Amino acid sequence: MDIQQYIHDHIGKEDEYLYRLWRETNKHLLYGRMVSGHLQGKLLKMLVEMIHPKNILEIGTFSGYSAICMARGGSIVHTFEIEDELEDFTRKWIEGSDVADKIHFHIGDALTEAPKLGINFDFIFIDGNKRLYKDYYGMAMQMLNVGGYIVADNTLWDGHVVDSEYADDPQTHGIMEFNDLVAEDERVEKVILPLRDGLSIIKRIK
Repeated sequence: MDIQQYIHDHIGKEDEYLYRLWRETNKHLLYGRMVSGHLQGKLLKMLVEMIHPKNILEIGTFSGYSAICMARGGSIVHTFEIEDELEDFTRKWIEGSDVADKIHFHIGDALTEAPKLGINFDFIFIDGNKRLYKDYYGMAMQMLNVGGYIVADNTLWDGHVVDSEYADDPQTHGIMEFNDLVAEDERVEKVILPLRDGLSIIKRIK
């Protein structure tokens, strides 16, 4: 038994709906491994329950797994997906969930469309185009209340951030730029968890 299986055996079980969504995502969508999955979904839900944000912004919906988990934490989720070919698949699963009334699913570029909502957020989940993480962060900080949190996925990028062979890879470079920017930003407290592909938790303190 590997450590990931051990962890899954010792946390709350994944409910049937999320398990079916995870299976269908991996069966029908390219890069199905990008789905948040059980462990990360549980963590996101618990973070939302601890922070109690009124509104959440998610950048990168993919199949809707993480949006459903965060909405189950009790908050309203505005989630943006730029790939319109995902809309039919994802909308079906969001609208079929028990928290459909808490999720506003937007197709479009979060960088241009999210500011038009006119909402300030206490929780922002970044899981979009890795090349644009630095841009997402700049936008997020303009929309994040003091005391609010940014959670960013994939910030260790399969270990590539410390592998010189990937120094010229655009996605790796985007993640590294983001990590450096956050590390130097005195407006925030931050920690990187070695969970899955790396998960950064960032609190705005000023």
